[in-house]
Amino acid sequence: MATPDESCAPLSSLTKKTTGDVVDISPGETLEILDEVDDKYQTTRKELWAYYCYYVGDNGLTLFNFAPTAFQNLVYAASGAAETLHFLGKTRTVNSIVLLCNGISFAIQILVFLLLGSFADFGTWRPTILIGLSIVAFGIGFGWLGVHTKEDWQIGAGLYIVGLIAYQTTITFWTAAFPGLARNTEEVRTKAKQLTDGTIAREEYEFVDMMKRNEISNTAFYVQSIVEVFILAIIVGIMFGLRVNDSAENNNWGLSVLIAFATGVWVLCAVPWFVLEKRRPGQDAESNVVLAGIKQLRYALAQIWQLRQSLAYLIGYFLLGDSLNTTVTVIGTLQNEIVAFNSLQLTYLLIVGIAAQAAGIGAFWRIQKYYKLSTKTMFMAIAVAIVILDAWGLVGIWTQTFGFHNRWEVWAYQAFYGLLVCPWYSYSQTMISEVTPPGKEFLFFSLFSIIGKTSAFIGPLVSSAIIDETGNNSSPFYFLFSLSVASCAWLYFFVDVGKSKMEQQVFLEREKSQRSSHEMEEHVVM
Repeated sequence: MATPDESCAPLSSLTKKTTGDVVDISPGETLEILDEVDDKYQTTRKELWAYYCYYVGDNGLTLFNFAPTAFQNLVYAASGAAETLHFLGKTRTVNSIVLLCNGISFAIQILVFLLLGSFADFGTWRPTILIGLSIVAFGIGFGWLGVHTKEDWQIGAGLYIVGLIAYQTTITFWTAAFPGLARNTEEVRTKAKQLTDGTIAREEYEFVDMMKRNEISNTAFYVQSIVEVFILAIIVGIMFGLRVNDSAENNNWGLSVLIAFATGVWVLCAVPWFVLEKRRPGQDAESNVVLAGIKQLRYALAQIWQLRQSLAYLIGYFLLGDSLNTTVTVIGTLQNEIVAFNSLQLTYLLIVGIAAQAAGIGAFWRIQKYYKLSTKTMFMAIAVAIVILDAWGLVGIWTQTFGFHNRWEVWAYQAFYGLLVCPWYSYSQTMISEVTPPGKEFLFFSLFSIIGKTSAFIGPLVSSAIIDETGNNSSPFYFLFSLSVASCAWLYFFVDVGKSKMEQQVFLEREKSQRSSHEMEEHVVM
């Protein structure tokens, strides 16, 4: 593990003793990682399970899975035999319209994160952001009950766009809480105290912290997957009760009902987290919190150039996130056509996918824990699986026998995606926490989300243009395969978590030194 350029480090960092490139700290020295030292902020079992419970509700069935299907279904019905509609000044195919709306949604999300995400690290009211966004999501989910005919397709477009914004923002602000939960568990706090006392090396503390973050992230994903299978089983019963196979109208109504039902589950699962989350104090805003947040975002964009490994992962996250987000959307549109938007068939497919997801995340965590593998090692295995997924779709450009054109392929896709690709949603977030300076989680998670949303709207817009140009719904895989290969190579060769830990330590010490100097100057002036 290389040492950062000492010319960039504060003098205090040059006096530290090191053990094999691991920075130790002297007895009695304050540990920056312990940003919430009060015992009342220690993570409890109830709080942790309330955290998992929220994710059970925010499982994506509402606004990420079935709402896009309902929207595409309405657009398809309204398009008639020509399978085209006039949308935003141009006649477009159904898949092109869906991808374009997807891109618009992610573009708007950038503005939302610029406004909300940058100042979520200030004060004690940051959980209120999640509560407010969740209420918006609940409203959108129940709103689908009034949208289920082909004449409503333009209203459906609005619900689809705003619904994706609500879903993605709630997931981001929920996720950003887990590093703080991990740091405040009894196990990690004990190790932090030992590090402060000088009885263990920083490397040992960082390993325990890393494993605890992975444990919480993977457990949340695993619990959500298991419970989601039971939710889907109930949905199957609802679909039979609504006789969705009897007519297109019944099927349309069934999609709206299941979105509303899953939203109701979300409401029930969200309440415990809203009540039990401990409002751990963030940074103090010296001025207006909105202005402070914008200044903080500008600061992060400026400072990330000093966190070279954070920047390297940011670039890789941008590229691979673009590839995966667009790949899932493209395959989703192909899958919907193959099963003719049948809500019952789509539910069966999701049951397979979610069951595979539970098995996949469970297997990944067990393998990591048993062999003591790093987060990056697990993350790179997922990256390779994404490359394989795009290669699968690429073949479909030239043949109808393979490449997401057959019913058996969508079943195989759900199993492959669940087992080997879905762990991305856990490990990519844990990787963000690996390259984020402690105490800056909401800021950096928002920064990464902004970059992720930038990529997420570029990919769909490019794919929509490719489909409009070629008339082949599989043609975006030219772009997606190239992008996934390039991003996989970048992440493997240019991201070093060990170096990132050193950079974070220097970064925090520099910031602390600058803050102390600023306070001394103010004291002198007074």
